[in-house]
Amino acid sequence: MDINLEYAAHQAALMRAQDAGSADQRERQFAKASHIAGRISAFQRELGAAAACAWSAAQVLAARQSGACAN
Repeated sequence: MDINLEYAAHQAALMRAQDAGSADQRERQFAKASHIAGRISAFQRELGAAAACAWSAAQVLAARQSGACAN
């Protein structure tokens, strides 16, 4: 995995969400960012990276913002 490409894709999805023209587009971009954050987190956990905890929290936040969580 090219972690820099994943970070860039995550950031791009968040920026697209911010600039979305509709709630549906915004939710799709937050869901995409959440999915990418999950991949980053899994990769970091496999490596034993301390930053994995921060990405897990970011993934939960993005999922909540996208409406993917029932909470």
